Amino acid sequence: MDLIVARNREDLVKARAGGEVALVPTMGALHEGHRSLIRQARVRANHVVVSIFVNPLQFTPNEDFSRYPRTFDADLDVCREEGVDVVFHPAVEDMYAPDRQVSVSAGEMGRIVEGAFRPGHFDGVLTVVLKLFNLVQPDLAFFGQKDAQQLAVIRRMVTDLNLPIEIVGVPTVREPDGLALSSRNRFLSAQDRKVALALSRALRAGAAELTPAGIHATARAVLDAAGPELEVDYLTLVEPATFAEVTESYAGPAVLAVAATIGGTRLIDNVILTLTPS
Repeated sequence: MDLIVARNREDLVKARAGGEVALVPTMGALHEGHRSLIRQARVRANHVVVSIFVNPLQFTPNEDFSRYPRTFDADLDVCREEGVDVVFHPAVEDMYAPDRQVSVSAGEMGRIVEGAFRPGHFDGVLTVVLKLFNLVQPDLAFFGQKDAQQLAVIRRMVTDLNLPIEIVGVPTVREPDGLALSSRNRFLSAQDRKVALALSRALRAGAAELTPAGIHATARAVLDAAGPELEVDYLTLVEPATFAEVTESYAGPAVLAVAATIGGTRLIDNVILTLTPS
């Protein structure tokens, strides 16, 4: 079956088929990380829908919405190669009425860690994801672990709003040198990219420690050694479901998360680890 490109609700209705439907929401500029999501979706569902929509609501005023890479033709090639059934590619005016008033709030989870540096970002994420869920009506939806806080707030929305959708987190895909794949990596110069490797090095070094204090101190030392070209927003160890900071006595799964700007490009990364009682 040929790939179907749907531009609006009516196109989606025409493209709808029986069996389990998996949704892979993206903003385009697809890379190997997105391919990993699509492949996992293909294993789990009869039909795979990939949405490609650069969502203006999740960009804060100091972020350049127009700068985000848009590579639709290349994205379609990726989707064809990966056996996607439908690409949903709406215009902004098809997603948001000019007099829009109702949106989704991420609550306190949306105001901490990443949300403290990008006010309103997670409200915009949840609003567009809920709209995509309503339009596509998937049984499963696939998101990358690289955006760990996004994954957490989406899971909370599904729980709190009783949405009949399984949220599947997919491990972060990395370059051979450890840099997490991101659509924004293309903005890094060769020198910036070398500096950016401090993020994954810091996470690996921190994960080798045994206590929250040791994890944080070791990872921070690696970031500090990268020099002033690496502008760190945060380095934090949090519970994966709530993104609340862990205490020194905490035991269980945790996320060590970092965000930093290198040469004007802001990157995030994280690693999942398990803390045991001391």
